Amino acid sequence: MNRLYLRIWLAVVLAVAVLTFLVGWAWRMAADAPLREVVARNSAGEVIGHGRARLRRPPSGGPGLGMAPREPGLERAPPRPPDGAPMPDGPGGADEPGPEVRGKFGPGPEFDVRMQDGQTIHIHLPRPAQSSWRAPFGFFWTLGLVGVAVALATYPIVRRLTRRLEALQHSVQRWGDGDLSVRVPVEGQDEVGFLATRFNHAAQQIETLVKTRDALLASQKSLLANASHELRSPLTRIRMGLEFMSSPTDASGATAKDEIARNIAELDQLIDEILLASRLDAKEVDLGTVEPVDLLGLVAEECARAEASLDVQVTGGELVVPGVSKLLRRAVRNLLENARRHADSHATLQLSRDGAMALIQVCDDGPGVPEAFQERIFEPFYRLPGASERDGGVGLGLALVKSIALRHGGSVQCCNRPQGGACFGIRLPTTL
Repeated sequence: MNRLYLRIWLAVVLAVAVLTFLVGWAWRMAADAPLREVVARNSAGEVIGHGRARLRRPPSGGPGLGMAPREPGLERAPPRPPDGAPMPDGPGGADEPGPEVRGKFGPGPEFDVRMQDGQTIHIHLPRPAQSSWRAPFGFFWTLGLVGVAVALATYPIVRRLTRRLEALQHSVQRWGDGDLSVRVPVEGQDEVGFLATRFNHAAQQIETLVKTRDALLASQKSLLANASHELRSPLTRIRMGLEFMSSPTDASGATAKDEIARNIAELDQLIDEILLASRLDAKEVDLGTVEPVDLLGLVAEECARAEASLDVQVTGGELVVPGVSKLLRRAVRNLLENARRHADSHATLQLSRDGAMALIQVCDDGPGVPEAFQERIFEPFYRLPGASERDGGVGLGLALVKSIALRHGGSVQCCNRPQGGACFGIRLPTTL
């Protein structure tokens, strides 16, 4: 029973039923016992007569055929006991008189009292007329009727209250699933209505903040992408001018020319990565055709280019994943360049299968990444403390790796090897 309205409704019904039962039981315990015996005394207090009630409940059947009808409930008097002895109980005894008992002279107990002098006196204790409001049923029937009445009366009230709570629950669930435009209908001025009002106010504030943030981020990304795109033209002209320059005659001129060429290459790489990052952030942008990609051939080519070791742990000779080939190649290349940049001697790429996932691990034998920064290292433009521009990279390579992995339904993580060095792993699904 996981419905709140059912639990509240049953709790109310059971509480009223138990209360009615206890009140009825206490009432019956406190009520006077019915009259069953009468004793007559004289002024000196001596017993001069004794008798018992001679009424019983009416017989279930009517008078027999050919028999004269009798007064209902009035039976023939029992044999007279000896002088001074009480009237014995018998068929005419009324040890359990009820409201339906009726004697010869009307409702109420009647007694045949035999006096000491041998006379028999008939005593009738009439009851008042029954109220028209009195229940015609027994106690348990009355308890059942009270329970049914309470159930019918409280169900609409409880259901209306919990229906509003259910509406609030569904709205909160939709809002938590990402629908920030959902609102709760406000009904009533009680606590539930106040809660709905406050939820709507909070949801409106959060929706406004999120929309403002998204608009600012979109504006910044658009500005950054446009600026990066416009920077390509002057960079191309600078590169062409550098190529047309005559070869320097001294060593310092050659060094300056090489430094300018290196800076132009880094700036060109930065622009390219910024443009790719902005396209990856835009979910609606088509980045290429999704097709089966042979990871074994891809990583072999990139390891040969980066002069890294390749360790293949795949049975069958191939490992195919669905994806965009140029993006997966870019992710592997970024990891290999990062490992080569920080390795003391060499970098290693390991390709394996882990269930329904393909696992690419690129490890180096460098200083590793402190555990506190193993998550932040995938943030755009983030550099480890102590890193300088001379170390190479602009802080976007690992961020692009994470974006590419997420775009393919995978994940990326960083950890340190026990023998030293960092290890970056990409997990990609082998099926769509």
